[in-house]
Amino acid sequence: MTATPREAALEPGFILHTRAYRDTSLLLEVLSRGHGRVGLVARGARSRRSRTAGLLQAFQPLALSWRSRGEMGSLRQVESAGRPFMLKGRRLVSGLYINELLMRLLGREDPHPGVFEHYLNCLEALAEAVPEAVALRGFERDLLGLLGYGLPLARDTEDAPLVASRWYRYDPGRGAIPVAGPDAPGQVVSGETLLGLARPTLTEATARASRDLMRAALEPHIGNRPLKTRELYGRTTARGDPDHGPSSGQS
Repeated sequence: MTATPREAALEPGFILHTRAYRDTSLLLEVLSRGHGRVGLVARGARSRRSRTAGLLQAFQPLALSWRSRGEMGSLRQVESAGRPFMLKGRRLVSGLYINELLMRLLGREDPHPGVFEHYLNCLEALAEAVPEAVALRGFERDLLGLLGYGLPLARDTEDAPLVASRWYRYDPGRGAIPVAGPDAPGQVVSGETLLGLARPTLTEATARASRDLMRAALEPHIGNRPLKTRELYGRTTARGDPDHGPSSGQS
């Protein structure tokens, strides 16, 4: 049976990843507002006469039209939908990190309401003066929530309210398990950090303290294959930049 064609007209989107295809084309992975992550073929985008190659870049807001029958669609039209987010240095690597995270966590054409807006908000934070750790921890935490993997942060596993002065071993599937102190085995975190992570707006101190916790929460969903941005973060840290990078990107 022939698949029914699917079409989108001037759909808001961002390029998550590109790779060369044949002599003059590109394979695109796109985050779209209404269709989630989609795979598209941009035919002729690498030819000398192409007018679209300059637009098909990461962090450039786009309006895209495509038609598809199977797993990959065919790009029909692309237009700029705003000024690109100018990320530099570690913040550029952080932008690549959230792109890679979406590539790992999102299936194709499986839209989750709010993910596109959440991604856009994170890019805005990285492009402005928001501390990098705050932008990344908020993105990781809220993305897990939007995908149905939200972290229990209000009460412990005994259904008691979390206490800022207490210590907990955190199991992403079960929640906070009370322990005697910070030297207990496992992923131990303070109640103060957990309560801070539950607040809509994170402080920089909470964002830094919760990095290892968020790494543990992400690992079951991103698989065993190392993220490519890990190496990029390692290079920037080696040059003396502060180590505030992604939960999944560094050891």
